[in-house]
Parts: sequence; structure tokens; C-alpha cells
Amino acid sequence: MTIEDYAGDRGRLRPLFELAEDSQRALDAYIGAGRVLVARDGDDPIGHLQLVDAEIKNMAVLDSHRRRGVGAALVRAAIELARADGRSALVVATAAADVGNLRFYQRLGFRMRSVERDAFTPETGYPEPIEIDGIPLRDRVWLDLSIEW
Repeated sequence: MTIEDYAGDRGRLRPLFELAEDSQRALDAYIGAGRVLVARDGDDPIGHLQLVDAEIKNMAVLDSHRRRGVGAALVRAAIELARADGRSALVVATAAADVGNLRFYQRLGFRMRSVERDAFTPETGYPEPIEIDGIPLRDRVWLDLSIEW
């Protein structure tokens, strides 16, 4: 597996972005922002991470490559980019209902920062109803990680 800065057409990565974003309207608004790192297995993209300023805005790994360290490697690469840009912390937001994502980020050292209630509604571009492991998708949880040396 290799991780590289992606400079190509982000539309080609849209299927990966859509794995992590249920709102087409929200994705359209931010897909062109920041930097994108791509994890590849040979020539094939297997995951990506979008870093906008000091926020992990969108990240996904193909189901077939999960639990192999791809996501952790992408986050470590983002930490190095953020440090090189002089950032002292990274933030990430995920669904409060997505226990797997919460576990993933906390295992990497991220800590709970705040809860944004009712972030995932039809008014914000998300279809109803969405459930993750039987939990209704409503609230967004913000986490942060200090990356100072």
C-alpha cells in the first residue's frame, strides 16, 4: 500500500467520498476543498482522506480493505501534513450513531470535543430515516487530537 497526495480530478474519487457522506448537497459543497490523500493498492485507490485546514473532512476505505491499517495510515499521513503546516491539532466530525467511527478515532488518540445536535436532517441535505446499526442518525460528534511535538 502507498499513500500519495492526489492532484487529479476529484470526481474520479467521488465513489470513495460517497462512502463517508450521505448528503449529495454537502459533498458537492466541499469536495473541491483542501488536500486529498489517496491510499493505493498497486494502481487502485482503496481509500482516501480529505484534509481541509486542520479538519479531516472526509475519509473512507473500501470495505474489502478495512481492518488492515489503511485508515490509520491515512490519518498518520494527515497528522504529518498538518504538523508541516504548523497546525497544533486536528479535528474530525462523525455521526454520534456510528460507534465504529467513534472507536476508530479514539483508538488513534482523538478525544470528544462537542456534540452538534440535529446535524443530520433533511434541512441540512440528509435523507430520512438513516440508521447506523439500529441507531437513528441525528447528531454529529466533534473530536480533536493534539499534534504538537
